[in-house]
Amino acid sequence: MTDSTAPERHPDLDPQLAGLLALMDAGGTKMHQVSPEEARRMFRVLTVDLRDPASVPAVEQVEEITVPGGAGDLAARLYRPRAGELPTVVFFHGGGWVIGDLDTHDLTCRTIATLCDAVVVSVDYRLAPEHPFPAAVDDALASARWASDHLADLGGNDVLAVAGDSAGGNLSAVVAQAFRDEGRELGGQLLVYPGVDMLADLPSRTENAEGYFLDMPTMTWFAQHYLGDFPDPADPRLSPLRGDVAGVAPAVVVVAQFDPLRDEGTAYADALAAAGVPVQVETFSGMIHGFVDMGRHSPAAQAAVEQTCAMFRSVLHGG
Repeated sequence: MTDSTAPERHPDLDPQLAGLLALMDAGGTKMHQVSPEEARRMFRVLTVDLRDPASVPAVEQVEEITVPGGAGDLAARLYRPRAGELPTVVFFHGGGWVIGDLDTHDLTCRTIATLCDAVVVSVDYRLAPEHPFPAAVDDALASARWASDHLADLGGNDVLAVAGDSAGGNLSAVVAQAFRDEGRELGGQLLVYPGVDMLADLPSRTENAEGYFLDMPTMTWFAQHYLGDFPDPADPRLSPLRGDVAGVAPAVVVVAQFDPLRDEGTAYADALAAAGVPVQVETFSGMIHGFVDMGRHSPAAQAAVEQTCAMFRSVLHGG
């Protein structure tokens, strides 16, 4: 029998991802229905516990390090794909500023390191609601500034970039704007289905409001925890689409067809292009939010990851 409570999904959804979503539906409980602690546990089960360790890309070196944050040192993880001088990428994980950690995004960081031929520094920034806005922004800025000052010890060449998915894409865009204001060099930014406007009222938020992994109730839950008592969701440190994007680093912006964040990501790419910022943008058909960690489930998702990394590699290595 068909589960009448299962959401109706678009026929163009990638079939493998449709099957994965059906398995998630069977679990019943949604993240916005539980505590942040339980949501973190659920996310780790999905991204870490169910992953075959043998499936992750091998890199030459993985090192547990600490980096400065906004209120003390943070745990971080350095990935070096090979010997030699390479660009450095500071990576901020997704998870709505509430969930996610170094382990949940280990596969993504290894993939960027190998396919983009770059040293990756993944930062375990502070999470809400224990540490609401602007803690994550302060941590992202402090760690990126530190990397900027230590390139010789990290990648070894003079190219620094930032990267992140979802909330991490938000933080990357915020850092890129701040570095522009501070006169610091930034060679690129990779924004993977970024959340860039807390107040967005765009079609994708209605079209993809439910049934595609990230849903609107969960987005609201994330935002409430992250904002805390902060009164202005239009602040560019929360909503970088509402900030000045002129003169920021060259960007790669990728979004998924069936993602509530799709339209704000493409709007950000449009704003960058209108301001004269070099930008490559791609909307991946059939994909959902979170596809960068779903290549093991879907050949189409893996192909999207590889195309994303090829675009970013061209930014990091000058073509």
